[in-house]
Amino acid sequence: MKAADDFGKQYIPKQRLGEYLDVKEERTFATETEAVDFFSIARKRLLDVNHWAKLAGTALSSFQLTNAFGNVVDRYAEVGDYLRIDIPGPGTALGKGYDWVKIEEIAEESEAGMDMISLRARPASNPLSATSNETAHFLTEQATSTFQIKRIGRHIYAEEHGRNEQANTYTKSTVDNLRNMLVGWAAMVGFSYPQWKALVKGLIDTK
Repeated sequence: MKAADDFGKQYIPKQRLGEYLDVKEERTFATETEAVDFFSIARKRLLDVNHWAKLAGTALSSFQLTNAFGNVVDRYAEVGDYLRIDIPGPGTALGKGYDWVKIEEIAEESEAGMDMISLRARPASNPLSATSNETAHFLTEQATSTFQIKRIGRHIYAEEHGRNEQANTYTKSTVDNLRNMLVGWAAMVGFSYPQWKALVKGLIDTK
């Protein structure tokens, strides 16, 4: 049986530039049957992006799922969808007040005694903009966030892996560049950790 760190690691991009972040949480169940049942619950929580903020129990950011055209949808996430993120403070002009990421991969695996789902998102342009394809996020498009739920035997893991994080200071908007520099710097020195820690805990909360 694979170790937790090895199972699903092929879905996490290599770290090549900027900063990175790894956030993990674990729950252990009395029996494997209980763990199997709970994995199904946690899997649905991961895909139910619109309820992430409620799971995290924090007002740091809110998440809204939209389709490829930027229209708000109330369903489980799919590849090609966008996440419209509302973080405290001023948003970008490019994003019309929001930061945007695109879901570029959802992958699932099952082996003997193990299950996994992985969701990867990347900073993207505002899908509602007809005039700009510039990245509407405080990080550059090289950055990724990979969220994973894993079951290995009786153990359930929830993880967030940030890779290649650099502040997006390359847009045509000086105001956006300054804002992105400040927000990106805050995220890279650790201010994003509490949010992702709260989320991964919420994804596998048994209460």
